[in-house]
Amino acid sequence: MKTITSEDGTTLAIDISGSGPALVVVAGAFCDRHSKKGLASRLTGSFTVYEYDRRGRGDSGPLGDVPPEKEIDDLAAVVALTGGEPCVFGDSSGGALVIAGAAAGVAFRKIAVYEPPFTSGPSTALAEDLSSFVAAGDRSRAVELFLGLMGVPAPAIQGMKQGPQWSHLEALAHTLPMDVRLCNDGRVPEGQLARISAPLLAIAGSTSPWAVDVVNSIASVAPNAEALTLAGEGHAVSDDALAGALINHFT
Repeated sequence: MKTITSEDGTTLAIDISGSGPALVVVAGAFCDRHSKKGLASRLTGSFTVYEYDRRGRGDSGPLGDVPPEKEIDDLAAVVALTGGEPCVFGDSSGGALVIAGAAAGVAFRKIAVYEPPFTSGPSTALAEDLSSFVAAGDRSRAVELFLGLMGVPAPAIQGMKQGPQWSHLEALAHTLPMDVRLCNDGRVPEGQLARISAPLLAIAGSTSPWAVDVVNSIASVAPNAEALTLAGEGHAVSDDALAGALINHFT
């Protein structure tokens, strides 16, 4: 693990592995720098992979009450560590962060995103509700609300609460409002996309119809973008399918 400091002094923890051109991985909700190790292991033969804990997660500094722009500053700090213009992959809300960062001027050679949730549900009102639950100490309710947004059935959520991973989800509940705020109130961010000139691959799984619509919209707006649908995949995409798409795009 390596640490760097973001513009406002927040410490960011980073794992660096592999060799070759730099590739930054930006994880989504409930994830930290360990969450994409399976994907990273399939990429390290072709790239030097940078996986970091977004603020408020893992070994990075606290999230605090900050606007999404602070996460863009964090991403810029990781890019500076790579020493150039890296490729970047963002998963789910991590993809929304990557798009916001690229539109704000963070320099990337190529970009790929998987199912950024620019769809009905992740609204400003929801972010406020999540913040309220966390502030009241009811992290479990915040997690339940977010999972319900993701389409997880209530009986499945109750089953998850009995499992060993629930405490991990609760520990990251305070980061959920930020993930939601990055999603542009559930709308494809056409203004941001219009400012991105780097080649952009927007990927969705065929079993996520909402995401197929989103990535097609992204491809129609960004100047140098294309959409890709992975047959038989959903939001929890397989590492093999995703790695193949990323290697093909980035090389």
